Amino acid sequence: MRTRPLRAKLGFMSEKKANPDFEASLKTLEGLVEKMERGELTLEQSLQCFEQGIRLTRECQTALTEAEQRVEILLGKDANAKPIPFDEADDDRTE
Repeated sequence: MRTRPLRAKLGFMSEKKANPDFEASLKTLEGLVEKMERGELTLEQSLQCFEQGIRLTRECQTALTEAEQRVEILLGKDANAKPIPFDEADDDRTE
């Protein structure tokens, strides 16, 4: 059983400031976690929930990364900075 809400585990900021699509994805993700934690799903159902959860987690993480980039630009940490797509940011870390 979870000890903290999923939002706290993933380090989310205020719900009211987030994109509604982000919030819908997060709510769906929380529902999937609750279903899986009850232990009433078949193996196939659990795998489907897990796959959907991974996809939603990646979507949420992408949205958070983009929001973080926008905040950094707005705060003026780099006046010439422009947001970069998530995939490109990930490529930079592996080099």
